[in-house]
Amino acid sequence: MTNRWVRGILTAIFAVLLISTLWELTTSPNGAVVQESYTRLVTMAKSGQVATAEINPETNTVTAVTVNHKQFQTIYASSGAGALANQLVKDNVTVTIEHPSTSSFWLSLLENLLPFLAILFMFYFFFSQTQGGGGRVMQFGKSRARLHSADDRRRVTFDDVAGVEEEKQELAEVVDFLRYPKKYLELGAKIPKGLLLSGAPGTGKTLLARAVAGEAGVPFFSDSGSDFVEMFVGVGASRVRDLFDQAKKNAPCIIFIDEIDAVGRMRGAGYGGGHDEREQTLNQLLVEMDGFGPNEGIIVIAATNRPDVLDPALLRPGRFDRQIVVHRPDVRGRSEILKVHTRGKPLDADVDLETIARRTPGYTGADLANLANEAALLAARAHQRTIHMRDFEEAAERVMAGPQKRTRVISEKEKRAVAFHESGHTLVGMLVEHGDPVHKVTIIPRGMAMGYTLPLPAEDRYLVTRSQILDQVAMALGGRAAEELVFGEVSTGAQNDLEKSTAMVRQMITEYGMSDELGPMTYGQRQDQVFLGRDLAREPDYSEEVASAIDREVRDIVTDQYQRAQELLKGHRGILNRLALALMERETLLADELKTIVWGGTGIPV
Repeated sequence: MTNRWVRGILTAIFAVLLISTLWELTTSPNGAVVQESYTRLVTMAKSGQVATAEINPETNTVTAVTVNHKQFQTIYASSGAGALANQLVKDNVTVTIEHPSTSSFWLSLLENLLPFLAILFMFYFFFSQTQGGGGRVMQFGKSRARLHSADDRRRVTFDDVAGVEEEKQELAEVVDFLRYPKKYLELGAKIPKGLLLSGAPGTGKTLLARAVAGEAGVPFFSDSGSDFVEMFVGVGASRVRDLFDQAKKNAPCIIFIDEIDAVGRMRGAGYGGGHDEREQTLNQLLVEMDGFGPNEGIIVIAATNRPDVLDPALLRPGRFDRQIVVHRPDVRGRSEILKVHTRGKPLDADVDLETIARRTPGYTGADLANLANEAALLAARAHQRTIHMRDFEEAAERVMAGPQKRTRVISEKEKRAVAFHESGHTLVGMLVEHGDPVHKVTIIPRGMAMGYTLPLPAEDRYLVTRSQILDQVAMALGGRAAEELVFGEVSTGAQNDLEKSTAMVRQMITEYGMSDELGPMTYGQRQDQVFLGRDLAREPDYSEEVASAIDREVRDIVTDQYQRAQELLKGHRGILNRLALALMERETLLADELKTIVWGGTGIPV
């Protein structure tokens, strides 16, 4: 804080001096004064044309101002200052004589040095700003890694991480080696030099690294991949060297690099060349991790959600010996994660965390943490002392689709259209063989949706068959089919349904090889793994005829499933009408109410 105040005061002083110098240089009258001869001055003074005169004995000059306010200057003999003054006074001229200044030398020196000082200050300020405002010029190439101490009260341990037991075991082995290396060395075992954590965003990669820091009991350096790359070539490589130099001094220790893809992207894949600074930084990182000079006692842990773009040299054994994939948690893992994130929260007796875990398939640890926090916020908004089950259910829907829009004004015609649309989704989903159970359907607007149908799978699913995909497509198209069946025309409400169904069918054909016409083959690159430079220079791996065949089969399958949904709704038109009327009356129907309306307790449509 003191340095910041000093820098601010110095900045203000230099700014004032710079502005005053520029003002003096631009407003000085010396450059605009007319030069006249000494004889001309005397003649004009005798004729009464001179009003004032300023004599400077140091420069032997006279600056005169006429009665018309015009200024001119002349030079007189060095020995005639007194005589000139007497003569001008006799001619009724107001005379002023400048006295020599004892500090003229220092003022002159300051005026000459001030521009150079201002330039030096500008360079200093520029280099300070390029380092984030708080660094020093000589520390430009120093590492920005933060050293975490083992006695930090806010530290995270493995007890705070749930749902990733296998991943915790892999990392716990590293911690155990650092604490008790003897039992490993006696068997000739060597601890991995590097561990790469990869997985979807929010699965807990950084949290696992923080837990390792809390458990290790050794120095732990944490840094981000983006902190190495700067606008000046060579700075990133210098910071990598400085980071490993610090680590060697504190060995054994752990280095954690978050989002390593910022610096570890594949070299030579850029279209028209790579980024010299990033590639030099990556080269230095490769050398430090496993180069000519070994780094004993230094373990590097890195995290990324884009392992597909990392350079192969970075992934080889000896650098990152282990690649740990952090998956989305299963139902048991979600239940354990919810227990962690509800610690210290007053839960009502009706809260069942296992039920919440079953109703949140595909949620990551970050999603579940956000869910628990949203439920607590809803309970506080309602002035409750405990968090109820309904708060968790509302929080799940807020996270998925946004808040309810009960104040939105909807006409009866649109409300009826939305009711039949959502009833079409629900009924088709309940009639197809492989449809997921519908947990809830509502016509209350939420987020961008006018209404929505919420199916929940009975269990976590890791393999999906062709029949299951086709049933999902039919359910997605059930809303549009119901609109056409009841109203004789369709609306724009099915836009998202068409996008989802088309994407599912195209993925089924091009990635999963589930095509009758094209056979068990894959076509094209995955859209979520496009590497621009590499793909621009690569020819497509299928012909235009195959592309036409893909488009044709996608259209045929989507059309067939749309006709299938229409046939199902035509055969159960009475149930469709009852569902829509119930929705218009109650606005929301849950699973038990849907079963009563559709099955009537008999197990067959009624």
